Amino acid sequence: MRIMRSRLATLVMLASFFLPLGRPIAVFSQSRPQRPEPTTGEGKKNQRPRPKTEEELKKEEEERKRLEEEKNAIPEAGVERVESNIVDVDTVVYNKKSGQIVTGLKKENFAIFEDGVKQNITNFATPESPITVTLVVEYSKWTEIFGSAAGGYWEPGTYEVIRPVAQFLSGFIKPPNDYASVIAFDIRPTPITDFTNDPNRLRQAVDILLRNRPAFRENNLFDALKFALVGGVGDAVVLENSKERKAQYGGMVDVKAKRRAVILVASGIDTFSKIGYGDVRKVIQEAGVPIYIISTANLFCKKYCDYLDPSRVMPGTPDRMTFAQATNAMNTFAKESGGVHYQMTFEGEVKGYVQSINSLLRSQYSLAYDLTTPHEPGRKYKIDVKVDVDGDGQYDDKTYIVQHRPFYIPPTKGVTKTDSK
Repeated sequence: MRIMRSRLATLVMLASFFLPLGRPIAVFSQSRPQRPEPTTGEGKKNQRPRPKTEEELKKEEEERKRLEEEKNAIPEAGVERVESNIVDVDTVVYNKKSGQIVTGLKKENFAIFEDGVKQNITNFATPESPITVTLVVEYSKWTEIFGSAAGGYWEPGTYEVIRPVAQFLSGFIKPPNDYASVIAFDIRPTPITDFTNDPNRLRQAVDILLRNRPAFRENNLFDALKFALVGGVGDAVVLENSKERKAQYGGMVDVKAKRRAVILVASGIDTFSKIGYGDVRKVIQEAGVPIYIISTANLFCKKYCDYLDPSRVMPGTPDRMTFAQATNAMNTFAKESGGVHYQMTFEGEVKGYVQSINSLLRSQYSLAYDLTTPHEPGRKYKIDVKVDVDGDGQYDDKTYIVQHRPFYIPPTKGVTKTDSK
């Protein structure tokens, strides 16, 4: 009898989580974080015109000269967006038994095969190169619910997705050579900041996530991943204070950098994206950018999955199968991109995950080969990278694991950018 009462109490608590989401509620926040416009003047009406002072005229002249210099300036080296005719293959080598990452390898230690045919490695960068990352964070009502399963009532549930983003941006992005961008998503993706190496801008991105609260329940994960990878028309970048609501955003595939990656912090549950599971897999395979994933749904499932109704009597609530599907999707995204999936069970694990992602990124060899023969758009070409660590002419497949993207798919014409309108 005590067990039945305990389970009944747990189900009542879960119902309190989910049922309010199905009823109309007052929403005091918006999907795109907003900031109040600063007030100007002294509050007086119909102020009389007055002649400009010499100091004001001087400032106007300085501002005019600055704008003219910006207009004619030559862009400095940084994050560039280009189109290329090469296949990038980011690779990490580590020992099968110990898991120790292997560094200090040279171009001659690697071999790339496409459909079994050896390719000529035309570009090679060692792990000392800077990194360029996009952090994609789930920021929805689901986020609050899943995060609350770990933090309880002591802190907002959204901390479980904000904490990894804050730790990575503050601890592992090293200006001036490292760059990062931040995208938050619920019903649609919203860029908080475009690629920047400014520590103040990165802190502002975290502050916006901390100050605001999610407005929507929907998790359009697939749309957000496509937006982060290939770009498209979406919400204007929040920290650019643009007056336009929509703007063109360039994805990670357009970024020219030796070492690129997407860090995704999300539950893995997708509600109603415009593209399907198969479509986003194709986008990931074509992009060839490693995705390092910290999933949060395990926090909730470990605590409550035994009490969830498998017959889904309560519409809109997940069950154990929902979480299993989310986990399988995250595993697939990581594997097919050449990344890693970390399933968070306790909030204390975050620091280790973030350190591991940084270690893998910093130890990532950047290889590339030219497309010397015509490739059929949409066809899947298998990529295999082998390593000869000791240089004896024999590949060390039995001793070392080479982590990399498994396929190359030439882009299909007509399937390009995302429109999140």
